[in-house]
Amino acid sequence: MRSLFSVLPARRAHCSPGSRATQGGFTLVELAVVLAVIGLIIGAVAIGKDVQRNAEYTKIKNKFIDQWEQAYNQYYQRTGVVVGDSQTAPRIMVNGTAYTVTGTTPLSGGDMTAVTPPAPVCAHAPESDNAIRNSATAFVANTNDLRQYMTRAGIRMPPGRAEGQEDLYVYTDTNGSPQEIQVCFQWNPPSSPEGAGNVMVIAGLTPDLARMLDQMIDGKPDAQEGRFRLRGIANGTPNGPGVEWSANNSFGRGAGTPTATGAGNTRDEEQVITLTAIYKMNQ
Repeated sequence: MRSLFSVLPARRAHCSPGSRATQGGFTLVELAVVLAVIGLIIGAVAIGKDVQRNAEYTKIKNKFIDQWEQAYNQYYQRTGVVVGDSQTAPRIMVNGTAYTVTGTTPLSGGDMTAVTPPAPVCAHAPESDNAIRNSATAFVANTNDLRQYMTRAGIRMPPGRAEGQEDLYVYTDTNGSPQEIQVCFQWNPPSSPEGAGNVMVIAGLTPDLARMLDQMIDGKPDAQEGRFRLRGIANGTPNGPGVEWSANNSFGRGAGTPTATGAGNTRDEEQVITLTAIYKMNQ
């Protein structure tokens, strides 16, 4: 018994508040492990945002752009003409029923370089900021109304933004700001910089989204070649070097003259600058 009591005071002294054994803290190894875990979490979050954005951009192509191309082709298959063209006197141009002959301008064939094209076919008056067309009064509801044409032909449109807004798609840019894509169809005369023919006009694309769509559609992000290209950029020399898309995500909306490699001063709360592309149709 005496030997047991002689041990107890020693244990009490070892467990006293002032002893070294009760002093808490982390070793350098533990701190390094914690910091490494925090770094991994931050890196995973950043990578996750990029993966999520890439998935969203792929969805825009598959569920919006591609489906509008399919709707356009279905309209041609069901009616025998492109959207807005006349079935009795087809002119092989979008909104061909609105094309009028002025002076010596040919109705079909001949030199169409100087022809004034008909207004594009849209579902809503486009946002002037996107400059989807030159005239702010060109859209006429129930006349060159994209939704009306598709509905009359029994074409199922992409879901888009909502019922009645199938031509619109909302997404967030790299700053987390909302952006809106809008599609229209129009006929380009031979004098158009980006080439003649029927095209889908896609407005509201941030530079990184435009480049990714170009990469997926044409195999390379070239602003002047292929079916998907920047509007207003003239054709290049055959087999010559391409042209970069004219802006990058460091520029905000309203930037003066952004360049592909320049450094803008957009703030985190600003909307990233948007571009307008054309997508050449097969019909």
